[in-house]
Amino acid sequence: MQRKATSFDIAALAGVSQPTVSRALSGNPSVSDETRDKVLAAAKELNYTVDRYASRLRSGQSKTLALLFFEDPTPDDTLINPFYLSMVGALTRACASAGYDLLISFQQLSADWHVDYEDSRKADGILLLGYGNYLQAKPRLEQLVKQGTHFVRWGAVVEGQIGTTVGSNNQHGGYLAGRHLVDRGRKKIAMLGTARDIAPEFLERRNGLARALAEDGLEIVASIDALPTEEEGAAAARTLLGSGKDFDAVFAASDQIAIGAMRYFKERGMTVPDDVAIVGFDDSPSARLSEPALTSVSQDAKRAAEALVDTLLDKLQDRAPDSVLLPVELKVRASS
Repeated sequence: MQRKATSFDIAALAGVSQPTVSRALSGNPSVSDETRDKVLAAAKELNYTVDRYASRLRSGQSKTLALLFFEDPTPDDTLINPFYLSMVGALTRACASAGYDLLISFQQLSADWHVDYEDSRKADGILLLGYGNYLQAKPRLEQLVKQGTHFVRWGAVVEGQIGTTVGSNNQHGGYLAGRHLVDRGRKKIAMLGTARDIAPEFLERRNGLARALAEDGLEIVASIDALPTEEEGAAAARTLLGSGKDFDAVFAASDQIAIGAMRYFKERGMTVPDDVAIVGFDDSPSARLSEPALTSVSQDAKRAAEALVDTLLDKLQDRAPDSVLLPVELKVRASS
């Protein structure tokens, strides 16, 4: 049986020392490109493969990042916000490009889930997507900061945020939606979505909408609470119709809310956009497939995923910024 090649065999073939081989294979920047190329060529010739597990033990790193979802109410069994689901592929690719594995799980906010990850060396850092009620999640986030856990979360980039946050420019997105509706001649615009402190992203979107309307001396005619599901959107639309408020347009804080509202309005004999124009937020695949196709504020899922991974890797090197604010754009379709 042929003996498996070792780093000493590579050193002999490449004409360098064994420690140099170890440094070259681990990516140590102290090794010149010329020497690294010789080592890699020798390793390839000898069919040598790096024992990643042993390498991780020596470095004290798992070379793994943990992606933790918060369970969201959804009509199917995924329990994952559709926008977050659209990020998974890009997150996996971004981790692979950086030489990291990605461990995916749900957040168990009632337990010390962080102990099962970074503290037990399953992961070098944590990516957090979602939080449910932000006011209820704050104590856990504060605990993570206090104990020095390396984590980056997707959320609202606002003053007083906890930990390092990556997020879209939610207020500008709401502003773009409001300006679009006003420019289309709509004067009585309602907001659907829980725009309160428990949902800072939605609150920022409402603030942007209000700013856009104020430029024309207008105000939001009604603001109805709704979680980001189609069922909640339909219920919010029913509440809006029952309120007696006169409205000719709706800005929904998520595409799922918008689609649910649009479905309810159509069931009541209203036409979209003639009777009511509708704009959502996220630009999810369902926005493009709805009937009519939904105008939506677009968050770039690929760019968001890459920013999350890059920021967490920077944080592991103690060089991450406090926050990263990503741009948004309005995708105009038939619903408005």
